[in-house]
Amino acid sequence: MPLCLVTWKSVFVFGIPTFVARLASKRSRADLGSAARELYCLFMALDVAAVQAALRADGLDGWLLYDFHGANPIAAGLVGLAGTGKMTTRRWYYLIPSHGEPRGLVHSIEPSVLDALPGSKTPYAGRVQLERGLDGLLSGVGRVAMEYSPKCAIPYVSRVDAGTVESVRQRGVEVVSSGDLVQRFEARWTDQQLESHVLASTRLYAIKDRAFETIAERLRKGVATTELDIQQLMTAWLAETGLVTDSPPVVAAQEDAGSPHYSPDDRHNRRIARDEVMLLDLWGKLQDHGSVFADITWVGYTGSKVPEQYARPFSVICAARDAAIELVRNAACEKRDLCGWEVDRRARGVIEAAGLGEYFIHRTGHSLGEAVHGNGVHMDDYETHDDRRLLPGTGFTIEPGVYFDSFGVRTEINMYYGAGEALVTGAAQTEIVALI
Repeated sequence: MPLCLVTWKSVFVFGIPTFVARLASKRSRADLGSAARELYCLFMALDVAAVQAALRADGLDGWLLYDFHGANPIAAGLVGLAGTGKMTTRRWYYLIPSHGEPRGLVHSIEPSVLDALPGSKTPYAGRVQLERGLDGLLSGVGRVAMEYSPKCAIPYVSRVDAGTVESVRQRGVEVVSSGDLVQRFEARWTDQQLESHVLASTRLYAIKDRAFETIAERLRKGVATTELDIQQLMTAWLAETGLVTDSPPVVAAQEDAGSPHYSPDDRHNRRIARDEVMLLDLWGKLQDHGSVFADITWVGYTGSKVPEQYARPFSVICAARDAAIELVRNAACEKRDLCGWEVDRRARGVIEAAGLGEYFIHRTGHSLGEAVHGNGVHMDDYETHDDRRLLPGTGFTIEPGVYFDSFGVRTEINMYYGAGEALVTGAAQTEIVALI
């Protein structure tokens, strides 16, 4: 079994602290370079041989990874620098060619930044040395992939600055987008990551239920309750259940639900009253390294019977969600290509047919990964035209919504696109929940 697979198994069985201690005890007399390479296997997502096979299949001479001061988190994550604390204040380049050994270009004051990676590393210091180093690095290379998107069509992938792309092109090298490569080698989940997602999802649904129950109980008892009160409770429950998140949940009542990314704070925070729409959007992941996010949205009503003015648009977005789910499931079963923009188009078409298209003001869904908005394909033909394909092993949301001045509604589920099947990883809301 390859070293990287052994390492990952150890991490998920024992946890990172225990694994590091075991590694130290086993390798206390070993060569430091060997130990560094094992840690590289832990943090770097790339299988070089698999990348090279993909490059050859795509007619590419190489994948040129580049970063300066953390401007390209995709590259930093792929080469194992993310979260390591290594100083990266100077430009580094790492070329994985379609054939042969990888090679890098690093600054002389940070010469060890890529030491854990396979291949030779050439140091440079001044700008003249940098230019010569790039000449050598790209010698014999005609076409490379970089974190670039033509006309910034997919900004999530467009991480390399225009000047660096120009510098590569001036050497006679064609630059194409690494979008599909990023999907294959960064956005795909392992079996353990899928398990972490499902567990996180289960806990989010429980927190959602607890929040709705708390709102209902306080309203019945006449206890004054604000959006911020519920948000703070939910944030505490996330921590109690072992979930981490990058920001507090969305808790939005009535007109505040008409703003898709509304979040209460000390400056804008209203009391929750009876007979109002109540939107909850919450996301989180397990604390273990490599865990991936789950992200859900549900809508309640702080009364006993949901008025038609709210029920009708909610039924429309549920139909749009279900149409998108059906499209994804069919493509997975038939093993045919499906692009992110097509999923958006299917959901958006349902909403437009109902006369509500102008109120659907965001994409249909986003990639899920170790960040809540991952680096894989997004379900988008509105904000961008995401022509990347859905690939087996990836996860994403489906979350159509419509937003008005007086209220808004959204339904959000998560999907896992497997080999031959696509799964919805939690319950799909079918009607607004009457809370009283």
